[in-house]
Amino acid sequence: MHIFYTPDIKGSNYSLNENESKHCIRVLRLKNGDNVNLIDGTGGFYLAEIIDDHPKRCVLKIIQTEKEYGKRDYHLSIAVAPTKNIERYEWFLEKSTEIGVDEFIPFISQQSERKVIKQERLNKIINAAVKQSIQAYRPKLSNMLKFKDLINLKFEGKKFIAHCFNIDKPYLKNQIQKGDKVLILIGPEGDFTKNEIEQAKAKGFKEISLGNSRLRTETAGIVAVHTVCLINE
Repeated sequence: MHIFYTPDIKGSNYSLNENESKHCIRVLRLKNGDNVNLIDGTGGFYLAEIIDDHPKRCVLKIIQTEKEYGKRDYHLSIAVAPTKNIERYEWFLEKSTEIGVDEFIPFISQQSERKVIKQERLNKIINAAVKQSIQAYRPKLSNMLKFKDLINLKFEGKKFIAHCFNIDKPYLKNQIQKGDKVLILIGPEGDFTKNEIEQAKAKGFKEISLGNSRLRTETAGIVAVHTVCLINE
């Protein structure tokens, strides 16, 4: 199945951009009459036929449309502080997209070692993961926020903060139910400070545990995403 991400799709015909056209015609060696699938990132899944196999402006004819393809019954926003080694954060974005996330929120906290990200590159990784996992809904990647702005976001749902301090905390799996709208915060390699945890609690966040092991930032992110996914299966 050949899939292309086409967020601006409308009408009965669609022209792939130059990069996607090259990939379609030169790399995949598709030609007039061949079928491909398109996803628009907002639930649209399309079957299309190549009607002009130009390697720089390939034109497709939409022959079948399905709306709300693979729509989930829950909503997950996950805020993870970008890691010092950006490749680890990229891996987290890729795998979490494949599992199922609605929104990624990168942020800077007191002990963050990385304070700059390349939004364009991270969006490309998310796009590729959406196509790989055949998902018609694309996660939103928010702009980098400061911790104080993050905890002040308006969010109508359950809010959690995961950290490594050795206190009695309930497991995430026991705090959520099928269909919940959830926001989970996971700190940088140095974790949240105790002061940040208290600030988050004052804004309605509940402390949770992701398990008995001490996890890397990106691993904790995957565990949180997968836990929410399993509860909703």
